[in-house]
Amino acid sequence: MNDQDAKFRTLQQQGTLNPRPKEVRDELFRQDDFFDPRDLVQVKYEMLRRVQSEGNSVTDAAANFGFSRPSFYQALSAFEQDGLAGLVPHKRGPKQAHKLTDEVLSFIGEVRQKEPSVRLPDLVKLIQERFGTKVHPRSIERSLLRHQKKPR
Repeated sequence: MNDQDAKFRTLQQQGTLNPRPKEVRDELFRQDDFFDPRDLVQVKYEMLRRVQSEGNSVTDAAANFGFSRPSFYQALSAFEQDGLAGLVPHKRGPKQAHKLTDEVLSFIGEVRQKEPSVRLPDLVKLIQERFGTKVHPRSIERSLLRHQKKPR
């Protein structure tokens, strides 16, 4: 495994892999190996730096780094608010099991306490009947695993 493959995997795992590295047309990214068009955080930072420090226009910088003007301003706002960490993309989608509220989890606990062998499909039906919420069995399973007491 070479260093390029390792960096690619690391960027991918961290969610910082640039989905459009071929659209980065800036000369530094073409000439210097230190500048990696696959590194989304580095590309965004350099785009912002070109405008802030070197006086490039927003339109030119955005185009040279493979972004739109609105994306430039979003990156600028994130950078001003959170620094370099603001340039790291956030995961999309729900951050937690939003259907499995504390009330639903409490209900699951009560049902399982009364009937420990209750199956997940049966829990799904009971939750649907009681709360009018359709929950996937795998969501319940993951939630139960998260809330299990860890052995000491």
